[in-house]
This record gives sequence, C-alpha cells and structure tokens, in this order.
Amino acid sequence: MSWDQVKTYLTSNPDNLEDYILDHIGLDTLEKWLQRKSKKLNKPVKSSTSRNSCLGKWKFSVEADKRSMLTELSQHLVGSSNKALLMWELANCISSAVDADQFKLYLVYTEGEITEFAPEIEKPTSQPIRSGTTLAAHCAKVKDVLKFSTATPDPRYPKGVPGIKGAAKVLCYPVCSENEELEAVIELVRSKGHTFNEDDIEVVNSYLVWGGVSIHFADIYSKVQHQKSVNDFLLSVVKSIFQEMISMDTLIVQIMNQAQKLVDADRASLFLVDTKTNQLYARIFDVSIEQTEDGEFSQATKEIRDKARFPIGKGIAGHVAQTGETLNVADAYKDDRFNPAIDEETGYTTKSILCMPICIRGSVIGVLQMINKKSGEETFTTEDEESFKTFAVYCGLALHHAKLYDKIRRSEQKYKVALEVLSYHNAAAMDEIEEVINEGIPKIEDHEDISTFTYYATGLDDMAKVRKALFMFVDLFGVERFEYETLVRFFITVKKNYRAVAYHNWAHGFHVANSIYSILKASPGIFRPLECLAMFIGALCHDLDHRGFNNKFMIDIGSPLAAIYSTSTMEHHHFNMTINILQQEHHNIFARLNPEEYKQVLGNMKHCILATDLALFFPNKARLTNIVKEDSFSWDVPDHRLLAQALCLTGSDLNSSTKPWEIQFRTSKIVYAEFHEQGDVEKQ
Repeated sequence: MSWDQVKTYLTSNPDNLEDYILDHIGLDTLEKWLQRKSKKLNKPVKSSTSRNSCLGKWKFSVEADKRSMLTELSQHLVGSSNKALLMWELANCISSAVDADQFKLYLVYTEGEITEFAPEIEKPTSQPIRSGTTLAAHCAKVKDVLKFSTATPDPRYPKGVPGIKGAAKVLCYPVCSENEELEAVIELVRSKGHTFNEDDIEVVNSYLVWGGVSIHFADIYSKVQHQKSVNDFLLSVVKSIFQEMISMDTLIVQIMNQAQKLVDADRASLFLVDTKTNQLYARIFDVSIEQTEDGEFSQATKEIRDKARFPIGKGIAGHVAQTGETLNVADAYKDDRFNPAIDEETGYTTKSILCMPICIRGSVIGVLQMINKKSGEETFTTEDEESFKTFAVYCGLALHHAKLYDKIRRSEQKYKVALEVLSYHNAAAMDEIEEVINEGIPKIEDHEDISTFTYYATGLDDMAKVRKALFMFVDLFGVERFEYETLVRFFITVKKNYRAVAYHNWAHGFHVANSIYSILKASPGIFRPLECLAMFIGALCHDLDHRGFNNKFMIDIGSPLAAIYSTSTMEHHHFNMTINILQQEHHNIFARLNPEEYKQVLGNMKHCILATDLALFFPNKARLTNIVKEDSFSWDVPDHRLLAQALCLTGSDLNSSTKPWEIQFRTSKIVYAEFHEQGDVEKQ
C-alpha cells in the first residue's frame, strides 16, 4: 500500500487507529505528540498527566523548544567570567522555571563555610557548615536535596531560613562539582502555592546539568585567561632577568607587585636569611600596590627596613623560615606567632597574612609575605596560595640570579685587575722598544740568508730574533699600512709572552714564522695579502703562553683552560692570548685595516692557529689527498684556500724535521726533554 492509501484507511477507520495507539504507543510519546500539535496549531494544550507545566515543557518539548530554552539560559550565563555572578544567573533561571517567589544563593569561598551571595550585598555573611543551625548549613553538610515547610520546624535545622517570615515552602539544593566537592547551595522559596515536588527537583536537575556545563567552561575560560596573564608576566620577568639586566631590587619589586595584584594584597615584603647571624632582614619591605608619580612602587623607608631584622623562628615570617611551611593566617592578632613590633613601628594594622618560603636547592633563602587581602572575606584563599607559590619560585630564581650576577660581576672586576697586572708585567719594556726603534727600519742586507728553507737561528739571542721577525714582516708587508712603533711593541710583547719551556718557546714561534716567510717568499701571488698577513702573525703567535703540556694532559688534570675550551684546548688559548695582546694599548698592529679587513684577518689567523693542533692535521691531510687524487683542487674555491693555509701552518710547525741532521737531532732532544718534564708532573 502507498502512504496515501494508508492515510485514507486511517481516516476512514479512526477506531482501529485508536486501538493501535492504546495498545502500542506509550504515554511519553503521546505527550510529545500533544506538544507538537500544540506548536503546530499555536494553541496551548493542557497535559493529561499530573506533571507540572515546567517539567512537561522541558522533558516533552520538541527539539526546537529545548534549543530555545537552553539558548535563553545560556544568554543569561554569557557575558561574565565571574563564577559567582554566573552561579547567581543560573539560580535566577531555576527560580523562574519552578515558579519560586524568591531564592537565596550560598557559595563556598572558604573550606567549612558557606557565604550568602547576591550582587547587591556589600558585606555578605558567612556561616559554618554544620547541622543544628540553618537549612542551608545542614544541606551543605549532608549534600542532599531537602524539602522544608516553615510551618513545621525541624530539629536538624531549627533556624530554618533566616529572613523568611510567615508560612513558606522551601527547596534546598546542593550544587557539587564532578569531584563531589560542594560549590554552592540554592534555596528556592514559595510563599504561595503547593509544596515543591519531584517534578520540581527534576527541573532543577535539568537546568543544573546544562548550567553546570556552562559554568564549568566559563570557569575554565576564566582560569585560562588568568593563567595567560600570569604567563605573560612571567615571560617578562624571564626577559628582564636574562636580557635587560635591570636592578634586581627593581625586578623583585615588580614580581612582588604583580603577586599583590594576583592575590589582591595591600602590602608585600621580602625577607632574606642572614646565615651568619641566623636572622631575617628586610630587603624589600612594605611595598604598596599603588605607584608613585614617577611610576615607581613605594615601600617603607630605609630606616624602617633596617629595623625590620629579627631572629629566625620569631613572628610569622620567622616561623616560615624555620619550618619551610606556607602559612595562611586569617587574623594575625589572634595568632600567637605574630610579632606586632613591625606594626607598632610603621603604624600599619596587619589583619590577614599569606607567608611563603623561597627555597633554592632545598634550603630556605628568604620569605615572601603578602599582607591584608583587600576583597571578599579579607582572607587569602587556597587559590591565592597556589598562585603565590608560582611567584615565589620566580622570585627565588631572581634572587639566585642576582647572587650569580653579583659573583660574575666581581669575577669580571678581578679578571680586569689581573689582566692589568699581567699586561703591565708582560708588556714590552720601554728601553727595549726605544733601542729597536732607534735602530730604524731593518734593511735586507742585514738579513740576506733568512728566506732559505735551511735557515735556522743558531746562536741568536731573543732580541736578535725580534729584529729578524720585524725584518720579515716589513719585507712582506711594508710599513705603509702599519705604525712601526706599534709593530715593535707587539713583537717584543709576543716574545715576552712565550714561556721559558724546553721547546714551545719564543725560538720555536720565531722558526715557525720564518718557515711561513720562506713559503710566502717562494710562492709570490699564490696567497692574497690579508691571507699572508694572517698566516705570518698566526705562525708567530701560534704557541703563545704554552705551558709545555699537551692538550690531553690539560684535560686529564682538569685545567681551567680545558673547562673553557673542550677541543683544541691550547690552540684556542694561543689565539686568545694573541687577541689579548692586540687589545693592549698601542699594540693593535691591525688598527689601520678597515672593519671587513680586520674581521677577515682575525678569522684566518684563528683558522691557522687552530690548524697547528695535530688532531686536526690528519683529517686535513686526508681531505687534501682526496682533492688532489680527484684533480679538483682550485685556488678559486675558498675552502681549498683555507685548507692550503692550514697545512702550510702545520708543516711550518714541524719545520725542524726538514733542517740539516744536526739541527733535527738537537731539536729532537729538546722535544723529548719537554715530554719528560710532562711525564715527571704526571707521576706526581
């Protein structure tokens, strides 16, 4: 049969339709059909059941009606992130839905208490959660729905509902979180009409399910926004600590002021532990949340701060410093541990206190104290404690950073003093400088044999080697772009900064520079001028301040140099010594180079000095071997040029093996002597 045929049959046989409906269709479905028919005809149809109109409208309405009701409820709950106001709006909606004449809302601010809330109440009253007083207090204790008539007193809550006069029917409903923790109590009051029944309770349940979800997500949103503001501030704190290097007192005041705003405290103080006297003293004291005209945060005078010193264990802050426990004191003057001496000195009245230890590596180094909650019940909440704990951690980091920064600053000053002393004692002597300058720029006829590979400075004293090194420099680069007096100072100071060890001394530095000089003289135009400059000065300085020990030994003994430079330890130190000499007054031989040239010379020079580490020689040699085998070497490739410079420095560092046999033999004995000295130290 078609649908049209079915409709014709049912219309013609209404008795059969009625029999089918009575036998097979449930009452709930009939109620739904009635609601839909009512909506279609736009006429109210009274429900045939005993359920009240609110529940019938909710439970048996079509989906569009439910959406409309929930949308209306949501609109009341949207627009405020304040949980108390949201709860108030929800209670108001429930009151209207069950035809209550009035309602009361109690919220849980403090554990063990409920506090009446309404937007117009300025000073709300609180009552303990217990039986034997009011209906709301008993409901909060048992966490169960209670129905009550003022005409029939109940011994469980003899005070009933305060403020309600005459006969009234009351429905008291606890609102709990998903963890079964009490959040609120709603009292619904009817002065007229019938008592509340199970249908009313079901309506309340229905509204609380949806309203509870709305409040839950509004609460989450509020917490997210709150956490975002906290995170933004913490990010600014971290930036201040690690970038701006502002005054640490200023930074700590900023942190504490933000913590004040977070917990709504009127005053804040920071006490530090003096381990020598076992006392607490005020570093930041009585900071106000208000700013002065110049944008600073006011705090107590230095005279009062100086007096704020007391033994650990005395007062609230002293107790926290001693035990490491957080204290939340609702009434300071009722706490035996409170020390009123500070109030007497400042004239300020302390009411509530939130006090927390600052710990670094398990030890209490200070105490943060927030004073006088400004809003609500004027006592700090558990949420305040959690927020304050975060700030205490960052305040501890700031203090720890302050100490480290002070240590670093003192170390830097000590380093500068030590560098001054070393510079004075290691710099060239004036009489030596004047003697060499007075001799004039060296001439070639005095140094004719110096460019041969077989040359070795046998029998020359250290100053004679300085003169020959000056000649090699002038011969290679001239003096047009260099100040001769600065060159003299630099070369003599380099000589003086080589230690008197068996092999890696000034004579060795001179001979390596001489080998580079010979290479450059024998291959004109191969290396560019700045490359030649870096190679020659790098060779001259490549073993500055060598201690006669190899890199492995320096690492094994835990030398400070090994802590600074984990690879090529001594080579990095040699380069750093070169830079130190260049930075001394009247020693910068590269002063007339432009910035780009200066940067290139220092970069190439570092590359050349590090290349004298034999640990780098073998991979460099293997690379060059492969390049040569592939016939791909090109002077136009920057990396190939750097490789050639590196191997020239390494070869020059081992130049004694290319000298006549007697020189090789004598040099080998010197090298072994230095190794034996290292071995003697290792035995110790």
